[in-house]
Amino acid sequence: MPDVQHFYHAGSGTLSYVLSDPSTSSAAIIDPVLEFSVVSGRTDMSSSQALIDFVKQKSLSVEWILETHAHADHLSSAQLLKSALGGKVAIGRGITRVQETFGEIFNLKPPFVADGRQFDHLFDDGEAFNIGDLECRVMATPGHTNDSVTYIVDDAAFIGDTLFNTDAGSARCDFPGGDAGLLYDSIQKLLGLPPHTTLYLCHDYPPESRDVAVGVTVAEQSAKNIHVGKGATREAYVEMRESRDATLPLPRLIIPSVQVNIRAGALPDAEDNDVSYLKIPLNRL
Repeated sequence: MPDVQHFYHAGSGTLSYVLSDPSTSSAAIIDPVLEFSVVSGRTDMSSSQALIDFVKQKSLSVEWILETHAHADHLSSAQLLKSALGGKVAIGRGITRVQETFGEIFNLKPPFVADGRQFDHLFDDGEAFNIGDLECRVMATPGHTNDSVTYIVDDAAFIGDTLFNTDAGSARCDFPGGDAGLLYDSIQKLLGLPPHTTLYLCHDYPPESRDVAVGVTVAEQSAKNIHVGKGATREAYVEMRESRDATLPLPRLIIPSVQVNIRAGALPDAEDNDVSYLKIPLNRL
């Protein structure tokens, strides 16, 4: 059985994880966060440092840095963690479609190429890999984004934004490439896992009445999720999701986040003054 340690970034409501194999001390880091100020344009490694400190304290060997998708609400610190701890940065193969879409939106030119080469590995649906002696499986779960995947290890599944806690429902589908029908299908795949499987969330935005939710079982989601619980139909879900999405503002950090995250957490190449710059496409999003 894997060891799972979560880290919560309150600013973006993001849950990052260190998943490790007790028998070999091999580990994977899932969905790490890089602090970013949209006012000053400065990055901050405080969230990443907590991961680094934990890995070193436990004498873990990082084999993988896994992204569940190219996030739109926070920057990834994957490259910083790779520099500090090693490991291969990986994501689902659908990232190439996300890169194509946003490469056009941001008018990105070579050396940026929309073929996934920025990552060390692109996972196919159903692909298996190991973290030490732990056997892991990749399940494509598109709908929120084209590249969304779930990482399944024994009775633990790291599901990205596909589902939230039962009182929050499911992810939006109005980003370029999103599809509410596909998300419903992906959610049904998750709900088809054994009922005791823990679905580890990537985000939670708890009201004052409860603490942060980290993992929710398949059985709990099937019974209580406000969007898909109790057998909600595909037609009803799509109507609800599309109507709700039409009322939502874009994430505050979508413009900087996507530009960095489609590069596997790398900042844009520095210009001749040794400074990296992010673009703002006017009247596109």
